[in-house]
Amino acid sequence: MTKIGRAVVLGAVVSAAVPAHAQSLDLRPEVALEGRLFPEEPRFDDQLETAQGSLILSGEARWRSQDRSTQVRVEPYLRLDSADDDRTYADLREASLSYRAGDFDLTAGVSQVFWGVAEAHNPVDIINQADTLEDIDGDEKLGQPMIRLSWRGEFGTVEGFYLPFFRERAFPGREGRLRSNPIVDEDAVHYERSDEELAGDVALRYTTRLDDFDLGLHAFYGTSREPTLTFDPGSGTLQPTYAELAQGGVDLQYTSGPWLLKVEGVAGEVSGERFTAAVAGFEYTFFDIGGQGFDLGVISEYLHDDRDGTETPTPLFDNDVFVGTRLTLNDIQDTELLAGVIVDTETEAVQASAEFQRRLGDRTLLEVEGRAFAGGDDPLVDPLEADSVLTLRLTRFF
Repeated sequence: MTKIGRAVVLGAVVSAAVPAHAQSLDLRPEVALEGRLFPEEPRFDDQLETAQGSLILSGEARWRSQDRSTQVRVEPYLRLDSADDDRTYADLREASLSYRAGDFDLTAGVSQVFWGVAEAHNPVDIINQADTLEDIDGDEKLGQPMIRLSWRGEFGTVEGFYLPFFRERAFPGREGRLRSNPIVDEDAVHYERSDEELAGDVALRYTTRLDDFDLGLHAFYGTSREPTLTFDPGSGTLQPTYAELAQGGVDLQYTSGPWLLKVEGVAGEVSGERFTAAVAGFEYTFFDIGGQGFDLGVISEYLHDDRDGTETPTPLFDNDVFVGTRLTLNDIQDTELLAGVIVDTETEAVQASAEFQRRLGDRTLLEVEGRAFAGGDDPLVDPLEADSVLTLRLTRFF
């Protein structure tokens, strides 16, 4: 059965299990049209030329019991791409059953979990696989099968995770832009752990608030979400290997008036090599500038990763600086602009981005995103130099 077929079947099974109490069932479908424009000629053979379009079908179905102790959530996602067959795919972002009893919460099924406080990169965010078909920054995630048990107490929240099935990372095909050269052969995947995608991962997380500090601590053991890509001369492709990973990490945010001070970092062992990765920085917001009602934030972060990239995944943010700004108009249309640039202090590679969003009426959202690259001597950024892109997305909510 195809990936789309499996997603549709699982979604139908979960949906069929939802009790049909109309007053407790909330359906929110979404339809989006997306266009991507690449102003430069493709760098590699067979890549699409200038324009790429997509139709995106998504949304959420949520059912709650009358006493609100039980909840079912289903969030399917389907992208139909006009130019890259590998970017036509389906996923279940969420298909979960949650039950609350006192201070305990139990969730089983497919779900999404985000950890982190930084803007440019989140090294502590380890539960879900990055959906790099959606965007190269990895902010979008695939749904992850899991069993999650949490307990809320006076001194914070403790969560335990069992992840029975590993989700592999998907990559653009030969026709796609924003891809590596050579392409990644997903069928030639290797695992360090003997049970491969069924080996199972475990994680533990503690979060609390101490005065003006938000603190998170975690431990994780399982399979790394980032593959090591090894060139195979026989096929002329890159072959992914998913290594065994053990790591612990911390994320901390201090809030004081206009100041947000952020730090998150991990230390662990992957493929038998120890490593550390961290992001630290601040965001300062100028509120109600000139009495006009809008806010302007200034963001700066430093990114570090000491993996060497030989037997471990090659780090993209090994010694980089991020500078950005966030403009929020605080209007009824929720208008917001986020722009920034990441500069590698060693290779001088540059990644610049800008994201704008604004509601058009009550049920339509306009998003405009732009990305530009200058490779320098960075082997990860250099293949993307001709792939500066402008993305326009119009989403209708029903």
